[in-house]
Amino acid sequence: MKSDTVQSAMTTRDDFIRKPFPRSYRVVPGLLYAGAYPGDIDENIMETKIFSLLDCGICRVVNLMEASEIDHNGRYFLDYSEKLRELALKRVVEASVARFSIRDVSIPSQSLMKKILDHIDRNITEGYPTYVHCWGGKGRTGTVVGCYLARHGIAIGKDALETIKHLRLHDASSHEPSPETREQCDMVVSWKVGE
Repeated sequence: MKSDTVQSAMTTRDDFIRKPFPRSYRVVPGLLYAGAYPGDIDENIMETKIFSLLDCGICRVVNLMEASEIDHNGRYFLDYSEKLRELALKRVVEASVARFSIRDVSIPSQSLMKKILDHIDRNITEGYPTYVHCWGGKGRTGTVVGCYLARHGIAIGKDALETIKHLRLHDASSHEPSPETREQCDMVVSWKVGE
């Protein structure tokens, strides 16, 4: 069920392909990356993260956060989408962000998950490496990554959870579970090939 594009990328040596920043990882090298929120309250750190996305060839971002989310200090997350487009244009690249809001520590409906996966597949088919994120890059992100792996027959059921653990080995937060909740894990385990 793996597409030729995904299959050829899966066999590429990981040693030669970077990941954007410490709280991120490669799902399908050169095509799909995942991790934590790529913005920051500090403008310089935000620019560094965005340049790192662009350095990895990433020009499409899937944001799983709600627009009204706040951090542990009660601050709203800064919208990085304009900064991404601005810095990409300096490199003569068009970049975009698509938001698919999922409540923190929750799961999307099956129809929303299919829309997210369809969007990712469309980006990849059109040749746009994509970065998927939520706040910490573990719960919602891990759920989407797991369902993506299952959809493409890369890893199914509990193997998808083990594959996520393996993919995140070099993620700075790899000691924390991904997905985070039983409900999220159940969604991944039950996702079918082609769904």
